[in-house]
Amino acid sequence: MLSERQINILGAVVEQYAEVASPVGSHLLAKIFNVSSATIRAEMAQLEKLGYIEQPHTSAGRIPTDKGYRYYVNRMSESGHLETPQRAERALTARIGEGSVPERAIRNTVDTLVELTHNLGIATIGKQLYMSGLSNLFGQPEFMHPGQVQEVARLLDNLEPWLREVAPNEPLSVYIGSENPIGRSSGCSLIISKFSSPYSDKSYIGVLGPTRQSYKDVMALVENAGRMLERSF
Repeated sequence: MLSERQINILGAVVEQYAEVASPVGSHLLAKIFNVSSATIRAEMAQLEKLGYIEQPHTSAGRIPTDKGYRYYVNRMSESGHLETPQRAERALTARIGEGSVPERAIRNTVDTLVELTHNLGIATIGKQLYMSGLSNLFGQPEFMHPGQVQEVARLLDNLEPWLREVAPNEPLSVYIGSENPIGRSSGCSLIISKFSSPYSDKSYIGVLGPTRQSYKDVMALVENAGRMLERSF
């Protein structure tokens, strides 16, 4: 059981790491929480012992583990506070409205998610998987190693048949890092929304990006995209 302070520190590590792409140190967190660096180090040591954060070999800072991300995502999902910024919501509404046929509306929405999240966007259109934004995905610092790129490519190759077979049934599903059934070592998170379309009662739209990302914003955008598409049809 984490204390309220530990929960808040973990959340800050997730959010700061998403923003700056470098391990988060105790001095920064001490300023955020207005406590001593020693207090933060003690709490971080406990979070590390419990497996929620880890220390890369080359840094004094910490980064979240898959377990840490999962705890953060579950807390956020349970709170029900997934709000899409108005600017992003207007962009989604406008692009969906430009689609005179369902396929175009879905493609437009994926392209908008790519622009807003800087991740790879995906959607099922009939039995096809539409993808956009590959350069975004492979431009992330996490994917500079050839072995990592290979794992991501394997995940993408198998994504469409996996979606068809498993057919996740939640309005919003989040698969973090090693939770992915394919490409477990890819260091990716898959965030997808199920919606009903003229093609299927179980169509999907979402994004694939590094585990280091702004889950609060991306989850809200993906969930909203699925809901808006469903309403438009």
